[in-house]
Amino acid sequence: MNRVYVHIISLVREAIILITILGSVIVSDCVIADVKLPAVISDNMVLQQDTEVALWGWASPGETITIKAEWSKEVKEAIADETGSWIIHLATPSAGGPYSITISGATSITLENVLVGEVWTCSGQSNMEMRVGSGAGLGGVVNEKQELAAADYPNIRLFTVPNTVSAHRRIDTNGSWVQCSRETVAVFSATGYFFGRHLHQHLDVPIGLIDADWGGTVAQAWMSREAISRFDEFTTELQFLDEVKDPNRRVSITQQRAKQWWGGLDKTSSIETYWMSVAFDDSTWETTELPSDFEAQGISGFDGIVYYRRAIDLPGLQPDVKALIELGPIDDYDDLWINGVHVAATHEAGRWNVPRKYSVPPHILKSSNNVIALRVLDTGGIGGANGQPHEMKLGGGGLPKPISLSGSWKYKPGATVKELPRMPESVRISQNTASVLFNGMIAPLMPYTIRGVIWYQGEANRSTAALYRTLFPALIHDWRVQWGNPNLPFYFVQIAPFRYAGNNGQTALLREAQLMALSTPNTGMVVTMDIGNPNDIHPRNKQEVGRRLSLWARAKTYDEDELTVSGPIYRSMKIENDTIRIRFDHMNGGLILRDSDRSYFIIAGEDRRFVPAKALVEGDSIVVSSELVSHPVAVRYAWEDAPDPNLFNVDGLPASPFRTDNWEK
Repeated sequence: MNRVYVHIISLVREAIILITILGSVIVSDCVIADVKLPAVISDNMVLQQDTEVALWGWASPGETITIKAEWSKEVKEAIADETGSWIIHLATPSAGGPYSITISGATSITLENVLVGEVWTCSGQSNMEMRVGSGAGLGGVVNEKQELAAADYPNIRLFTVPNTVSAHRRIDTNGSWVQCSRETVAVFSATGYFFGRHLHQHLDVPIGLIDADWGGTVAQAWMSREAISRFDEFTTELQFLDEVKDPNRRVSITQQRAKQWWGGLDKTSSIETYWMSVAFDDSTWETTELPSDFEAQGISGFDGIVYYRRAIDLPGLQPDVKALIELGPIDDYDDLWINGVHVAATHEAGRWNVPRKYSVPPHILKSSNNVIALRVLDTGGIGGANGQPHEMKLGGGGLPKPISLSGSWKYKPGATVKELPRMPESVRISQNTASVLFNGMIAPLMPYTIRGVIWYQGEANRSTAALYRTLFPALIHDWRVQWGNPNLPFYFVQIAPFRYAGNNGQTALLREAQLMALSTPNTGMVVTMDIGNPNDIHPRNKQEVGRRLSLWARAKTYDEDELTVSGPIYRSMKIENDTIRIRFDHMNGGLILRDSDRSYFIIAGEDRRFVPAKALVEGDSIVVSSELVSHPVAVRYAWEDAPDPNLFNVDGLPASPFRTDNWEK
């Protein structure tokens, strides 16, 4: 179903519920509202076993609600509050079913085919979102046909939360519980399904899986407003979110912020404010040829602002007639001034390959000494005016023929991207705006009782890996607070190997941040370095990802203590003459260095220059050395974006990448 359509349906559903609740407050007592339940409480659901689960909904204020579950003789009761909300906590038996549950007020609802077992929430970005079936868009696992044919597990139940952005906490979502079958699992999270299948097979109990994920999303979007407000980095974003909750104000607010941001770029570049005027002296600027990219202009690797000027004469110009200026494609953004007048700009993202064609209003151009001033902002990649010479010209205005603008231009680099303030948010609240996915997709699930969470996310936070060190543990704590369970199990997947464009070490730092999150109690991490695909950010072997997640759950949540849950995790180092000895946790009987064309260990001395190293297994440790480093001080392992590592424990689980130093580079 189209995501926009799903979102609209969800909004309508919530509006109906709110109207029902509010209407029941203001109309006469003779009007009775039907009992309403959230989508997650429905036929075919799985309730968490051996605990008290929360069931809730809406009715008329003051209405008495009763719940009778088939497994118990007890009748539970609650009274709807002044808003019409009610909640009842119901004791569940050990795993079993199917059962029926009857919820009664002015009207009654009977829920059928309800199971009691183990319930888990599956969340994150695209590698959790990736479906079992390839016909579902992002999907298609290894042995897809066989997996779909075998997916007949009526005691595994699936609930998918539609992708929903919301500026406020929603009280409900769309969706329904379905039995696991070939058809239903084809459009369900592959990682979630294989995790649940392993639990079902080993625990022999019903399994409920709630899937709430969205590809390409950042961790802060999945956190509550209360949690994200503790981070100064998101203060402006949250203020923006507050301001644009009113749709009528969104456009004007965003336009104002964008105007201020673009208007401040010259100040950031410390360039004269009148640089675009005819009177400005650009004799000290360098000369370059346009069209060309930054590299051809002698500023290779530069991301930021570059200023250009060119003076031209226009004999035969009719000043009261419009002209057309063409500049070819510009990577990424540009502003154009003619004779000191700002005449055009391209500030929309993703238009780096679109040729610029701008109308010039009458009376701006002159017959001689016209100054064309161009400001180009490149945020990453090549940058520059990258078209062909014939694409740069000025025509119209009564000119007998177009005037070529290719050739010599004066230029001067300005501020780099790192020196610029953060770009303002667009008018649309996106799925990566802080707190909006928590509001739209997680809040509606609460307080549905779950056993734990599995999480696969991180790729979208690579550019802020240092922040992720505190952000990710804060997310875990936040969900535990929101679900009212300070020990809620939270098992996550370290991002897979992939050759990211422009990688400058961010990937290794993000994996390190995930590794550091293991210090958070009752967590576990799956390493995927051996089951990824360097050329595919969505590796298809989700069976093994789900199995490894299930090992953590079986060992730590279901007390199968004998299981090996992790590959080797770096514990300590010791310098021994010209070698460094590395010790690990989770060796589980020993270390194995598999045959490989290269070693993924590197070693450095005081000069901090890393070189390839030899690695040997000695008992319960690895000894690392290089003939090029006589006095080593640091070791790194698999410190790349897409390594093919060869260090495992005897149970075949790979070691996590690590470093013994904390150097910036």
